[in-house]
Amino acid sequence: MAKPKKLSSRRQDTYLGKVIAGRYRLEEQLGEGGMGVVYRARHILIDRVVAVKLIRPDLRSETHLRAWMLREARAANRVDHAHIVDIHDVGETDDNELYLVMEYLVGDSLASQINKGPMPITRAVDILEQMCAALARAHDLGVVHRDLKSDNIMLVVRGGRHDYVKILDFGLAALARDPRLAPKGSVFGTPEYMSPEQARGEDATASSDLYALGILFFEMLVGYLPFRAKTRDALLEMQRTALPPAVRSLRKDAPQSAETIILKLLEKDPAKRFRDGHHLQEELKAFQRSLPSMPWDVKLSDVPASPPPPPPARSPGVVEWSQRAANFSRLVARVYSNSSAPAEIQSAADRMWDLAAKASRLEGELSSQSRKLQTIERRGRALRAEIGRKAEELAQEESRAMREAGTERQRGQKIGEHLQQAKQDYEEMHQRVNALQAEASSELSPQMFERLGELRGLTQVYQRVIADHEGRAQKREAYAAGLRKQIQDLRAQLRRYSDILENDLSAGRDRIAERTREALDYEKSFIDASTILVRHFRNYPECRQLLEEIGREDELMREAHESRDTIEKAS
Repeated sequence: MAKPKKLSSRRQDTYLGKVIAGRYRLEEQLGEGGMGVVYRARHILIDRVVAVKLIRPDLRSETHLRAWMLREARAANRVDHAHIVDIHDVGETDDNELYLVMEYLVGDSLASQINKGPMPITRAVDILEQMCAALARAHDLGVVHRDLKSDNIMLVVRGGRHDYVKILDFGLAALARDPRLAPKGSVFGTPEYMSPEQARGEDATASSDLYALGILFFEMLVGYLPFRAKTRDALLEMQRTALPPAVRSLRKDAPQSAETIILKLLEKDPAKRFRDGHHLQEELKAFQRSLPSMPWDVKLSDVPASPPPPPPARSPGVVEWSQRAANFSRLVARVYSNSSAPAEIQSAADRMWDLAAKASRLEGELSSQSRKLQTIERRGRALRAEIGRKAEELAQEESRAMREAGTERQRGQKIGEHLQQAKQDYEEMHQRVNALQAEASSELSPQMFERLGELRGLTQVYQRVIADHEGRAQKREAYAAGLRKQIQDLRAQLRRYSDILENDLSAGRDRIAERTREALDYEKSFIDASTILVRHFRNYPECRQLLEEIGREDELMREAHESRDTIEKAS
């Protein structure tokens, strides 16, 4: 769930009470963000509290953006990593509104924590390592965040652990930079965290996400951003050309390893950064092992609160409908014990019994379908996690193989420098010997010929050593290419399986949505019949106590549907 900006005024929100996609009733507006409005919502069948993001109205009319958003969100959902916010559902409502359903998180944003000042080294590294693990998995599966920033990082309590990282809005930044919306070379994103290549108008890559991690690490250690300017253009120019300040000049207790990691992450040339997230993670783990094992000092006021229990449902379940229908039948019998009740009153009482029976049957059907849907979701999650782990293992090995290949080539290049010097010395000696031979000079000696032979042999040795390094580098690259092929196959397998599962989920959700709309109609009819009976019997003193028992629950149901009716009329 995003950490959106709270609304400045509590204006009337006509969406409150609306049921999205036949499943999610919007209960409270949490705030507005760059992509849309976020609500706390409740799955009306399984009583699960979730966060629902409705995409901004000005983006909803862009047909190509709709398809893009759905594709990006589903691709991000395939990553399925513990440190990436869970996306439960994504799609379009009957009113063609785009929505995302995410896990409901209670915690604090990393931006809020940074605003309190520099963090302890161990705490900052722990947060960075969690982010790195999530990004490495995402990059393995071909998903790039594109707009990583402190506002998109939530720190929550999970399993008793504080500072448990959740990354938000994966892949959605692609929405904002559709080339059809602006001229080529336009720059989109958050300039404070933007990589040099993004600042030049190029597309973001996995390396761009690593650059943003460098900004975040600097910010956590120092308490402010490395690049600051009064205008957007000036800030983008700094991202393209300016060197970051030395962390150790701003924070005396910062280890050299921290500064080395930051400087490597913030290299202007992507090729000079860490090769990938796995490379960075290895360095971070080694850095963590070098730090004191003592926990950092966290004030209780700085720790995000544990999630509160979900608020109670607004309306009673179907189980109570039969009891309520029985109570109204008691009222009819009490008032009209010796005569027939008016036709409208008897019809309303009978209709309540009929609706209670229909709703009970429908609830059983919906419960069965919901369980099937949850089974498909669990199967999909298990499948994504399994494929993700396999891809991660292969990617870690590929990363090491490519780095080993690079090391072999670097060694070969150093030997190449010696080879060039040996060749130069050989040529100079050869020319001198030839000149002395032509002059029949007495300076010509056997030692010169010996030296000439030594240089020739040294050149050949260097060439063989270089060839050996090149051969080992090629073998490692070939091995890495095989691993890369396996990763690509896993990606394709994940896409195929995810598409199949998504189709099954979509069909199941559509069936549930259709039946849920029927259940909501039953509920509305039940409330209407109840309203007729309450209005009729409230003037009878003998009915007062019984009416009080059922009036409170009726009022809750009525409020929910009055809100829904208001929305339908406004539409």
